Amino acid sequence: MAQAHGFFGGIKRPHPIKPRPGQESVWDYPRPPRVEVRTDRIVVRLAGQVIVDTTDAVRVLETSHPPVYYLPMDAFPSGALVGAEGFSFCEFKGRAHYFDVVAGGIRVTRAGWRYPEPGPGFEALKDRVALYPEGMDACQVNGEQVTFQEGNFYGGWITRKIVGPFKGGPGTAGW
Repeated sequence: MAQAHGFFGGIKRPHPIKPRPGQESVWDYPRPPRVEVRTDRIVVRLAGQVIVDTTDAVRVLETSHPPVYYLPMDAFPSGALVGAEGFSFCEFKGRAHYFDVVAGGIRVTRAGWRYPEPGPGFEALKDRVALYPEGMDACQVNGEQVTFQEGNFYGGWITRKIVGPFKGGPGTAGW
């Protein structure tokens, strides 16, 4: 666990981990977030089945958060994404709509989301869906199994190339 130091707004601020060569610190990511086109190979499995395998990804980078990967909706097999109730709102990206993710008789509730009408600067997300890696059997970036971001809201993907500490876990709401 990272050590906290200093205060801002009465909340302890975390001490960022210094990245090693080839690593990125989430504390160097911008706010507002940045959209970045990637050609990493993304493979996601659910119920023992590959539900997406693509090198057409977009990653959103935001201060204190691991990257969130947005994948083309048409890269998923028919029936894998089923519209779900409810929505949430991001001040930058707009209104998110949710999906249940289905494969091999398994249904993971509200495991994915998209922005059908993304805000300015986030148009690249329009026909893409992001997944919470926690609910999948496996999510890989270039063959590396990702670790999921703590909490049940943000959905970041953590690899060895990403260092924190990361927002999302207990006590991080005010970062």
